[in-house]
Formats: sequence, C-alpha cells, structure tokens
Amino acid sequence: MKNPIAGAIKVAVLAVAGLAVTPAAWPQSADTVLLNGKILTVDNQSSTREALAIREGKIIATGSSADVKKLAGPSTRVIDLQGRTVVPGMIDNHMHATRAAETFSTEVNWIGATSLAEGLDRIRQAAQKVKPGAWLIVVTPSATVETFKEKRRPTQAELVAAAPNNPVYVQLGYGWTMMTPLALTTLNINSDADVPAGAKIEKDASGSPTGVIARNIVTLFDKLPKPTFDEQVEGTKEFFRELNRLGLTGVVDPGGNNVLPEDYQALFKVWRERELTIRVAYSLCGMTPGSEFEEYKNYLAMMPMGFGDEMLHFNGIGERITWAMNNVNGLASEADRRKYYDIVKWAADHGLTVTMHWGNDKNVDQLLTIWERVNKEVPVAPLRWTVAHLDNASPQSLQRMKALGVGWTVQDAMYNGGDQVLKQEGAEALRRMPPVETARKIGVVVSAGTDAHRVSTYNPFTVLQWFLDGKTASGTPARGPQDPETPSRADALRFYTMGSAWVAREDDRRGSLEVGKLADLAVLSKDYTTVPVEQIGSTVSLLTMVGGKVVYAAGPYAHLEEKRARREGSD
Repeated sequence: MKNPIAGAIKVAVLAVAGLAVTPAAWPQSADTVLLNGKILTVDNQSSTREALAIREGKIIATGSSADVKKLAGPSTRVIDLQGRTVVPGMIDNHMHATRAAETFSTEVNWIGATSLAEGLDRIRQAAQKVKPGAWLIVVTPSATVETFKEKRRPTQAELVAAAPNNPVYVQLGYGWTMMTPLALTTLNINSDADVPAGAKIEKDASGSPTGVIARNIVTLFDKLPKPTFDEQVEGTKEFFRELNRLGLTGVVDPGGNNVLPEDYQALFKVWRERELTIRVAYSLCGMTPGSEFEEYKNYLAMMPMGFGDEMLHFNGIGERITWAMNNVNGLASEADRRKYYDIVKWAADHGLTVTMHWGNDKNVDQLLTIWERVNKEVPVAPLRWTVAHLDNASPQSLQRMKALGVGWTVQDAMYNGGDQVLKQEGAEALRRMPPVETARKIGVVVSAGTDAHRVSTYNPFTVLQWFLDGKTASGTPARGPQDPETPSRADALRFYTMGSAWVAREDDRRGSLEVGKLADLAVLSKDYTTVPVEQIGSTVSLLTMVGGKVVYAAGPYAHLEEKRARREGSD
C-alpha cells in the first residue's frame, strides 16, 4: 500500500525547493519531462523555468531540471532541450482556418516565398504534378508581393510561361486577381457582365484584356472548381501541420466570406477521427443578407455555447453579425441598427460570445452604444465579446470597451496595409496603429492574430516581429522600439498566448505553461527573448506538442514523430 503521508512529505520538500507541482502527481511518474531549457511560462510574473513535466496531457510540474527529473520513471520520455526556448503553444485570435484548410492541398501556396521568381517556380512545379487542364490557384495576401525582391505582381505572360497547359488564377486579397487566357475561357469570362457586380476587367491601351479583374472579387472565387471532400480533408490536415510547424496549437475561427455550413464538414471529419492537431474555437457568421437572425436561431437551436470538446468547440457568433452592419461607412440606418440589437440581445440572452468586425474608430460609437444598451439588460463581460480589427481605436473607445469587459482582437493589418495608411493619413496616424500599449494600460484584454490567409500571412513570428519593429511588409518603418505603442517582447507573446486563450474562453486551461494546464507548447529554433528583432520572423518550431502529444517535430527532435514516419513509409 502506498504511503500517503510519505507522498505528502515528498511534495512539500519539492515545493520548498521551488518546484511547482500538482500534489496528486506523485502516485505516478510523468509521461514526458522536458529538461535543460528556457521555458517562458507566460504566467502572471512572466516566470522562466528550466524544465516541466507532463502527465495525461497536462503540466504537472515546472522548475529546475534537477527537481523535475525526479518525476521521471522507467517509461518516462525524457526530452533534452539543450538550452532551447519553449513557449506556450500560440493561438491565433482571428484566422479563417477552416476556409484556408479546405483548399490548402489543392492551391499553390505563395506565403513564405521571398521573390516573384520563387512564386512562379512554385506554379511551375505544381503544373508538373497535375494533368493538363487542372486548375492552379494562388490565393495570397496583397502584402505577399511587397515582400518579393521584385516588388511587383506577376504578368499574364509569366503565368502562361509557368503553366502553359493549365488555367491559372492568382488572387491578392479581395481586390485583385490575374487569370491566364485559358482560365478566362474555362470560366467563360468575356466582359464585365461575366464578373461579379462591382468588379471590372482591366484592359490595355489597345482594348485587350490584361487578365486582371479588380475591385469587388469576393464572389469570383466561388466560380472556381471546389476541391473534392477527400481533398478538403487532406488540406485540413496539411494546413494544420503547417501551423504546428510555426508553433501554433490553436486558432479562433470567425467564419468569413465564402464559408457555408458544408465547408465545415471536412474539419468535423478530422475532429471525429481524432486527427486534429490544432485546437479550433469556431463561430457562426451571418450568411444570407436579411435572413441572419432566422439562420442563427435555426442553426444554433441544438448547438449551445461551448458545445464540443478540448479540440473543437463552438465559440459564438461573428465576425459578421449582419451584412448591413458589416464594413458600414458612416452611420447605419435605424432599421439596421435595430435589427443588429435584436440579434446581439438574443445572443446575450443565450450566453453566446459575439465577435464583431469593425474597421474605423470614427463610427464605432454606434456599435458600442448598442452593446452598452444590451449590457444594461444582460451583463456582457462574462460572455467574452470582442471587437476585431479597429486599428485606430481611440483611448475613449478603449475605455468604453474596458467598462463593458469587451476584449480586442488585434491583427497585423498595418504590416499588410501600412504603406497605404501612410499615404492617406500620414506618419503620425500610422505610428499609433494599433494602440496596443494604450489598451493594455487601460486594462482591455489584447489578443493577437493574423486574419489569414487571404489578407494576411498565417505566420505568428511575422506578426511578433512586426509588433516589435513596426515595419510594413515592404520594409517601411512605421514605428520603432521606443515608440509608446510598441509592446515588450513579453507582452507581444502574451497577446498571442494568454490573450487569445481568453478569446477562446479557455485561459484557465491553456495559454500559459502552468501546473494544471494543457501541455500545449513549442520548442523554438531561436531564443525569442534575445535574438535580434529582425530574426524573429524566421523563427520556427522544432517541436510542437498539443496536450502532451507530439504533433510536429524537426531537426534534433524528428525521431519523436515516429508514427508519422511509419505512416509515410507505408504509403
């Protein structure tokens, strides 16, 4: 019989020695221990530890290597970090991950390419792997070409040269696309009458189409062939592995354009088969203009807030609550505001989280006024409502958000579009966007993410570097290390971990490396705390764990992914 008194004494001795430990940990050994590292816990004190121990998917101890090693038994997996930095698994606060994932295996990915020549070569290589006539699709942020050495977009002739026997479609953000003649012919696009309302076919001086379709191209994407269901499933697995490679272990998915209920089915299949490697908190967007309220009530009648498990759960409504209040310029009509109020009041009555896309502080008063009205009837602070984007948030708006208990989901919009803001509003306006330090000092919960993948990269290290150096994708310095809105490295990391865990309503379970929390972590290729700022963006994960399970491993830890190696070897 085990001696409970002896166990209690053992725990007490280790506690005195500085080891944070779960008292119930001692009857069994740890499943995994990580030793000899620099573990950034992101606890309230931003503590650094040498080691941690994991059992049954949760952290049972942190402390010195000597003490944590005592928790190892004969079957414990021991990982020597060799001085490497470990961070909590990062969580993107606003990624259209379901949409990105379903097409990831069938698209040509330009994110991470450093030149147009490399992007074109990726198309060329993809063309060699598919049959003639198969579509080659690139959907990438506009900022992608800003990072290219050539600083320009592709020409139609270059796309034809890269894939002469395939229709090629290249989309930058939501405002520009280039198609090869074969692509235009396949889609039967001959004039402006064949493209979405508001879109326009660009022509050269002779009146011939250049291949460019600009302006409102959101629904143009829906004309493209959709991946098969099996391709969507494979794309989901591949995309989430790519996120794992970059130290991500969670996303908050706000739905978005071109996303309907059927688009979630591949994600649900991967979840049912217990193959998810990213924790997903997803929300439901307004889908049909004018019918949003009826759709919410119908779809959510059997899906309460938080429905799901540790890997996938329903996280409320948004980011587009109604089409009429989405990207509204000026003041929305009284009827539109009344309908919006009815929906968010209903959401509050049902305990739902609300996240709302809002672009400009100049007209955010109408949103906050509606939320304040709801708050008088149903307190919204416990519901974790958030405003997404709002890069020019004023101190006054942030104070109102603080009073409501509303959080702020910040993305790297100024990395992607800062040059345009500089031209339109000037250097001083750009320098304070987004005012994350003002928000932090006021007490607003700030979280970090990307808005990937059509308008932004999905790489968290690109965003962390931008937080710290303030440079746009083209390299234009918007602000420097000493500017008042530049966060510390510790705070930027906190935005991406604890801040985003708050948005997912799981900050009590993940977001920091503390005893009792889920063992979601990443071992980094570089020391985030000391590496020169300009090198942060090229950091990757060498080892990513979700719930103590290895979901990605490379370099010195590649052998820890034996299951994947065996599976690929049998294919």
